[in-house]
Amino acid sequence: MSESNPRKKNRALVWVFLAPTVIGLGLFSVVPIIGSVVLAFFRWDIITNPEFVGFDNFGQMVTNPTIRVSFLNTITFVIAAVIVQLAVALGLAILVQSKMPNWLRTFFRSALFFPLILSAASVSLIMAYLFNYEFGLVNQFLTWIGIGKVGWLTTGFGAKVVVLLVYVWQNFGFTFLMFIGGVAGIPKEVYEASSIDGVVGWAQFRHITIPLISPTMLVASVMAIISALQIFDQPWVLTRGGPGDDTRTAVMVIYESAFRQLDFGGASAVGIVLTLVIMLVTGLQFQLSKRYVFYG
Repeated sequence: MSESNPRKKNRALVWVFLAPTVIGLGLFSVVPIIGSVVLAFFRWDIITNPEFVGFDNFGQMVTNPTIRVSFLNTITFVIAAVIVQLAVALGLAILVQSKMPNWLRTFFRSALFFPLILSAASVSLIMAYLFNYEFGLVNQFLTWIGIGKVGWLTTGFGAKVVVLLVYVWQNFGFTFLMFIGGVAGIPKEVYEASSIDGVVGWAQFRHITIPLISPTMLVASVMAIISALQIFDQPWVLTRGGPGDDTRTAVMVIYESAFRQLDFGGASAVGIVLTLVIMLVTGLQFQLSKRYVFYG
């Protein structure tokens, strides 16, 4: 009995410390998820009683052109944003890890990570002024060099480019730090041995750097895709999804359906499908990683 009592006390103490976290996860994560799944099968506008509609909310995702375009925009954006973000982050990581004073390396690490800690809404608001057609500094500079004004936020292609640039500029910092760690972890002896064998430049990058940081690239790509699939702040502040539906994303549709159209069932259905897409893409990445990730 002398041994069992302390164990019971320790077990009770563990549950006391775990209780706030468990209760918090239950109230703010598990319950809302279950509620969203249930709500997806109802039509509810808060004002009237919920009406069971079965799979109608999922069916409208096929028939509603706005929802279809928003998912297509999201997928297109994810492909472009992830490629640019990984390429920029990796290129800068290799550049920063090259021969330079430690103080300068520290400065670049801090400066390139800084945009990530800023509010996405405030950054997007500033960028909206910079790319404004009439008085934006970007168009003023283009006019000064003789190119003329460009409708950055008033044309479909221009708006997509601005949203992409703003998103990548603000979010590549975390990926950059991940690549910094991956590149710094490669032994210098490996590069020295490859140089003796005549493997330098692009061949060294392709056959040594890429394979040895492939685990880092896997994690970075998974996190980048999950983040990009949930983009909302930048297109909402910069374009409100316009012009037309050119920059409208899946998360924007969720927000507009729920809080503008009071269609909480439809918003829940779109959210569930988006979650399933994220899970599917993530699972597919880990499955394909068995072919290109080198852990040795």
